[in-house]
Amino acid sequence: MSHPVCVVGSINLDMNAYVKRFLRPGETMLGRRFTTGYGGKGANQAVMTARLGGPVTMIGRVGDDIFGQDMRANLAAEGIDTRSIGVTPATASGVAVITVDDQGQNTIIVIPGANHAVTPADITAARAAVEEAAVLVMQMELPLETNLAALRLAQGKALTLFNSAPISSALPDELYPLCDIFCPNETEIELLTGIAVQSGADAEAACRALLARGARNILLTMGERGSLLVNRSEVFHAPAPKVTPVDTVGAGDAFVGSLAHFLAAGVALQDAMGRANQIAAVSVQRAGAQSSYPRRAELPADLF
Repeated sequence: MSHPVCVVGSINLDMNAYVKRFLRPGETMLGRRFTTGYGGKGANQAVMTARLGGPVTMIGRVGDDIFGQDMRANLAAEGIDTRSIGVTPATASGVAVITVDDQGQNTIIVIPGANHAVTPADITAARAAVEEAAVLVMQMELPLETNLAALRLAQGKALTLFNSAPISSALPDELYPLCDIFCPNETEIELLTGIAVQSGADAEAACRALLARGARNILLTMGERGSLLVNRSEVFHAPAPKVTPVDTVGAGDAFVGSLAHFLAAGVALQDAMGRANQIAAVSVQRAGAQSSYPRRAELPADLF
């Protein structure tokens, strides 16, 4: 049986442009097609968790606009408890402008809007959801002080899973010891440590550099190369299935959301990593973020 997962995070509308290749500066290009979809790293992770079963609560904010109304309704339709999603007047909802090339790679511009109006007071107001969760999930599309408030409140109560995406600067020393699992990708870990991940040895060295800052586990996601766990007693690599990607948008969120579900269900971290890799591999074979996420009934029964 799965226990509650609480996601503190962003809620965006994704605007997806599909192109042959990425633009050069000053260039105009005809795109192949355009779609919109529900996104935001927090909302993506919450939806992925909910689609695997078990209770999920989300803490966040949308704007007082049609996008916000639609996004809140979408989360509720996925079975997510939306009572802690506030509406911020006179503020636009968050949006992400996404370009996907013919190789399935992507670039993303995030305009936070109401996501940056989520404050520590919102965490306090949703205290019960944080304290009753088995797993608390966070990312970097909300103000840092809000994430810190959630991490502090969860200590000794929920397992804390911090996904350091997106990131552009150093994180405060206080944050790392508050994280049971600190989860960057290869780009993010290079920004945080200065170590470019070009080999397995590089990956382990970068993880150990973050481990020294106080996190209990460093879980590095490496796309088609799977995921790597480093803590004070072990190094564990979970390979990813070999697939042909169609669209990698939201794959990292599929991994994190799946991982949260399995951890809340009592699955050991190493086993949960392998299962999450399998679900992320399913997502990259479909277009979009949330639209690519499988439901439990679509997945092999032996995953559960």
